Formats: sequence, structure tokens, C-alpha cells
Amino acid sequence: MTKTILKIDGMMCGMCEAHVNDAIRKIIPNAQKVKSSHTKGESSFVTEQTPDEKKLIAAIGETGYTVQSISSEPYKKKFLGLF
Repeated sequence: MTKTILKIDGMMCGMCEAHVNDAIRKIIPNAQKVKSSHTKGESSFVTEQTPDEKKLIAAIGETGYTVQSISSEPYKKKFLGLF
């Protein structure tokens, strides 16, 4: 699994976060753990495969926000250890 992190310019409130999250879910239907933070200026989500960056940038651009950068890293599930 891959965690994708987007730096986004223009988000000012919770509604902005919702617009970006909706755009991500629309273009990448299998995206999981989709979340955005206007205070950090970033969004992140988890997918099985690395997403198409051009489609992602275009979809978010249509909502009025600007993707400044995209980075991906392997995603590891966090398990609670039993002692």
C-alpha cells in the first residue's frame, strides 16, 4: 500500500478540506484514509497503487486549489502490540 501526501495551497477552512477530500475520492475511488488539513496545507490518502499524479492535480485544480507537491511513501498499518 502507498500513502500519498499532497501539499495544497488555498485551503482556508473545514469546507475547503471537504472539497479537496471529495475531489480525491472522485478521481481515486479506492482511496482510503482520505484526510486534509487547511492549517498544515496538506492532504493525504492511502491506495493499493501509486495514483496518476496528472489526474489528481487536474481534479484538485478544478476545485480551485493548487497542488504544490506530491510525495508517496510505503504505508504500514499500525498494530497495537499485545504485551
